[in-house]
Amino acid sequence: MKKATLLLFLCISISSCGQKLPEGFVYLANVDASIQSEMRYISYNNFIGKPIDGYIKASIIVSEPAAKALKSVQKELLQFNLSLKIFDSYRPQQAVDHFVRWAKVLNDTLMKRQYYPEVSKDKLFESGYISKKSGHTRGSTVDLTIIDLATNTELDMGSQYDFFGNESHAINNALTKKQRANRLLLRNLMLTNGFDAIRTEWWHFTLKNEPFPETYFNFPIK
Repeated sequence: MKKATLLLFLCISISSCGQKLPEGFVYLANVDASIQSEMRYISYNNFIGKPIDGYIKASIIVSEPAAKALKSVQKELLQFNLSLKIFDSYRPQQAVDHFVRWAKVLNDTLMKRQYYPEVSKDKLFESGYISKKSGHTRGSTVDLTIIDLATNTELDMGSQYDFFGNESHAINNALTKKQRANRLLLRNLMLTNGFDAIRTEWWHFTLKNEPFPETYFNFPIK
């Protein structure tokens, strides 16, 4: 077999040519290909308004235990013609560093109207929206929602993903009954399958017994 043909075969045989993941990490598609995704940080549709450092391909990478837990959540949702949709999973430290650099440039407010209309950019650090470290970089944190497979639309959660404001808090008195039910559905499924939630972001969950609790990785997503 010629070298070029062999290389093509190997690239088809694995999920990402040239990317050998650290031990303990997997491509989620290799564990459950039915889970959908919309990688915002590889696109211009995010709170910065441009692709983020370290996001080269729209691949969902997580720790192996997190992938297995997500597969369990997905199995329950599929019974009702619903599916998980992931916005972000493993996030390299270089991406977090990109967020930090952006937050310090106070006149760069391209996406303010869409993502943080009521928050002054000089308050992003003290408000906790931007940090120098992220649980995502440890490989077992995911940002996600639920979609209706019949219509391929996201369930109404009362705010968009990555919106900076009280509207994104898990408990929000301004929610309609349906929005509250949708958030509770997601939260309960994630909690019963081994994840922890946070108060400020309805979409954010971290595996309780994450395998790398003190390690912040920096390999790119490709």
